[in-house]
Amino acid sequence: MEDRNGPLGLAVSGGPDSLALLLLAAAALPGEIAVASIDHGLREEAASEVALVEGLCAALDVPFTAISVRLERGNLQAKAREARYAALREWACDQNLGAVATAHHADDQAETLLMRLARGSGLPGLAGVRAGTLLPDSEIALIRPLLWARKADLEALVASAGITPAQDPSNASRAFDRVRVRQHLAQHDWLDAEALATSAGHLAEAARALDWYAELDWEEMVALEDDEDSPTYRYYANVPRVIQIETVCRIVSALGGRVSRSEAGRAADRLWRGENASLGGVLASASSEPMEGTPLHWRVWRFSPEPPRRTH
Repeated sequence: MEDRNGPLGLAVSGGPDSLALLLLAAAALPGEIAVASIDHGLREEAASEVALVEGLCAALDVPFTAISVRLERGNLQAKAREARYAALREWACDQNLGAVATAHHADDQAETLLMRLARGSGLPGLAGVRAGTLLPDSEIALIRPLLWARKADLEALVASAGITPAQDPSNASRAFDRVRVRQHLAQHDWLDAEALATSAGHLAEAARALDWYAELDWEEMVALEDDEDSPTYRYYANVPRVIQIETVCRIVSALGGRVSRSEAGRAADRLWRGENASLGGVLASASSEPMEGTPLHWRVWRFSPEPPRRTH
């Protein structure tokens, strides 16, 4: 945290994990933290949970902000997460915070890895919960300093402080994939949550290496061509597929489009076969060009905005 400018913000729900984060941060960084607690409007008990956090912050002399959000229709947990991070971003900007921390821990990491393995996720997904990233659509650091900690130890810390944490009943509902995975882990002691979290950490290192090579690929193999009609990116695509996918995603984003990695992968496969592709509002064409001074050819892919559709 040496590079942090401004207080450290904590997202505290009133559950045992986030209360442990508050207690640890208050002891380690006295006078340098602030807390926000978010009511998602889903349960009547949420208001009392926010009040619990507010009372503890008052006792610890920690600045506190209560936030209420409204959720859009759709996947409940996904929409709650989106609304939560958007609210934290706005709060961090208003309070000039240097970073925001959440209480994700080793058990969360193990659950996330198993869920994503079951879904066939690629390397970026299997990296799990990152120790450090950015709040969505911002340059504000989002950190998870408790990824090394076990949930039971965090619960014991809160209990030893004489605090009764809030208990969200959704954490026991088998309607959610994460709860079923959590119960499966508890039932099978050969599945070591700490070891799974360690594996997720190794995968995160590999994902960072992938990011490094993808950045190099972008810098050295992608160029914006002069085109009076529309911007066109030329990509010399001669790297492994996993890096191609990252670069294709970045090119589409630079042209104002949005595309998932799976969509970029399917487009890369078509282009590799010499076929054209359309993705995220971008047209991509495949060709080859000779390497100067050699009999070899480069695979060259060009990307430009898809022309507007004609209407009658």
